[in-house]
Amino acid sequence: MTQLLGFGQPFGGVMQTAFVVEDIRASIAHFQRDCGAGPFFLLDHFLAPDQFYRGAPSTADVTIAMGFAGHMQIELIQPLDANPSVYRETIEQRGYGFHHFGIACADVEADLVDYNARGYELAFKAAVPTGGSVAYLEGGDAAAPGFLELIPATPGMDAHFTAMWRASQGWDGSEPVRPFI
Repeated sequence: MTQLLGFGQPFGGVMQTAFVVEDIRASIAHFQRDCGAGPFFLLDHFLAPDQFYRGAPSTADVTIAMGFAGHMQIELIQPLDANPSVYRETIEQRGYGFHHFGIACADVEADLVDYNARGYELAFKAAVPTGGSVAYLEGGDAAAPGFLELIPATPGMDAHFTAMWRASQGWDGSEPVRPFI
């Protein structure tokens, strides 16, 4: 039986769809108005510790907003500087828009070995506040439109994201943008 996170998505499956955006507040409004997602939880600055972009230390600062459309988490990412990053790289290569699918992993390091064996390469890695490190992968499948992000499905991550999902259940449109919880 597949293990599910508190917000209903399976371990090893897509739990998040992420976009690089030029204006995070305008993008939040779009996803709320046109896609039925929300509320969104906004983190004005996220300068992840221990960032590594293409093998070198990185200091990219971003604004992040997360909300839910049903059981799918929507992540919006707005770069705040011109420092090299997977976000700037995407904007330069394809423009704003789709960036990655997030995969919930019980063990990111073990899954990273498996994805590497299938032809994926590590592009970015960073520690996250809910425990562990995320890993962005590319190149495993020519049909893939962007990165895959391996997300550590720690108890802290599950509790944090499940609280966001619960806020979306029966959401009446009040407080459309909330502080990151």
